[in-house]
Amino acid sequence: MAAVKRKKPAASETTLRHVWLAGLGLVVLARREAIAAAGRGIGRVDALQRRVRDFADDARSNVRGGIENVRDQVEPKVVKFSAEVETRLAPVLDKLGLKKPKRGQRKARKTAAKKPQSRRVAVRKPAARRARKA
Repeated sequence: MAAVKRKKPAASETTLRHVWLAGLGLVVLARREAIAAAGRGIGRVDALQRRVRDFADDARSNVRGGIENVRDQVEPKVVKFSAEVETRLAPVLDKLGLKKPKRGQRKARKTAAKKPQSRRVAVRKPAARRARKA
């Protein structure tokens, strides 16, 4: 028998094996890009969370500073107003015979003694009666 010579396919000819390998390459590239995209997305979410936390901290400190500023301005005026009211009401209270109440420590109340409750002892039924109910 004579040896049969195989024909080598031309380089420009596409075979089923070439299509299969190209498909595998596409799958690998798609997987790699999907993983990279997920990583980039997680990085962006983390950066966004940091920015939101920083913004919330700044807002909280601004509000606290504003409240302290307002408190520093209002508190002396409230104290002054309270003193004026007390000085104007003092003569009226003196005329009526009322004095400014002094706040002392409250005395603790004594609790009333509890009466002992009588305990009722349950009467047991004889065993014979329980058995007849069936």
